[in-house]
Amino acid sequence: MFLLRAVQSHSCYCLPPPARATSALVLMPDPDSVVELWKPEARGASQALGGSNCTLREETRMLQSPGCTSGLGLEATEPTAPPLRAEAPPGSTGVLSEEQIRLKKLKRQEEEQAQATAVPPRASSPPQVLPQLSPEQLGMIEKLVAAQQQCNRRSFSDRLRVTPWPMAPDPQSREARQQRFAHFTELAIISVQEIVDFAKQLPGFLQLSREDQIALLKTSAIEVMLLETSRRYNPGSESITFLKDFSYNREDFAKAGLQVEFINPIFEFSRAMNELQLNDAEFALLIAISIFSADRPNVQDQLQVERLQHTYVEALHAYVSIHHPHDRLMFPRMLMKLVSLRTLSSVHSEQVFALRLQDKKLPPLLSEIWDVHE
Repeated sequence: MFLLRAVQSHSCYCLPPPARATSALVLMPDPDSVVELWKPEARGASQALGGSNCTLREETRMLQSPGCTSGLGLEATEPTAPPLRAEAPPGSTGVLSEEQIRLKKLKRQEEEQAQATAVPPRASSPPQVLPQLSPEQLGMIEKLVAAQQQCNRRSFSDRLRVTPWPMAPDPQSREARQQRFAHFTELAIISVQEIVDFAKQLPGFLQLSREDQIALLKTSAIEVMLLETSRRYNPGSESITFLKDFSYNREDFAKAGLQVEFINPIFEFSRAMNELQLNDAEFALLIAISIFSADRPNVQDQLQVERLQHTYVEALHAYVSIHHPHDRLMFPRMLMKLVSLRTLSSVHSEQVFALRLQDKKLPPLLSEIWDVHE
């Protein structure tokens, strides 16, 4: 049996006195040759040197002896004991045996499995459930769109009774200015009548007291008129078309006697509404929500008005969620337009006051609905 004693540099290699040694071989290899002895080829070479069926017993020891030089001792003896496993002392850089490598792999796999089980997988979020329109809501929306179209057709039939827009050679003459003002006020009267007819067909409106009906219509009329105006806005020509045939730009509004402080907000609001690209159902629901506003002055049964408005708000929310599934901000943007209408309503009150200062009298219907007291 060959006995390998590997010692680190700057230490001694000493050969113990062999008791039954038949031959002794002392080698002084390079540091790398120690590693080579662990390979199978080295074992075969050592067996050839022994000349018989010898086994390798490998043992690494750290020896320190002053005055000795570094060396590697190999001693051939007769096999007297079973081979021992190679063991590396702590801190040594010996090559791992196959058993050690297998144990390390098993330990690493156990650690990876423990980490995988320690972090539970994230639960997948449930799919978003979009609101659905109930049969009652679908029926209500269809009824609103049909009522709106009916009111529009009725208004178209009245356009022939409107005072013509003046084509006088002197557009600044008193007669021309009065004619333009009459033309606009008559268009406003047709619009108010259309709003009243539409409101009467809103589910729940006629169940309110007469006083609450009048209070809601008087304060919401101008806001609904502006919503209808925005539907008729043409972004290409920056004009507004009434009754299919009459188109007006900012200059025409000014010629009719309206102030720039009121004209510009009208066109800006109409442009912003046009960008939303609303359809007839969405406009009809917005108009209904605007009419059923419980915070209007002189409304008595506010709770009932709030309940009615909530019905239309829920229908609009479900409708928008279905028709604009990828635009979650569409519904709040639409409701914010109702807030902008409140500001425009205040500007309109200032415009009506300015008309009174210009000694321009409004027709009785407009004076009543806008609370103008002559």
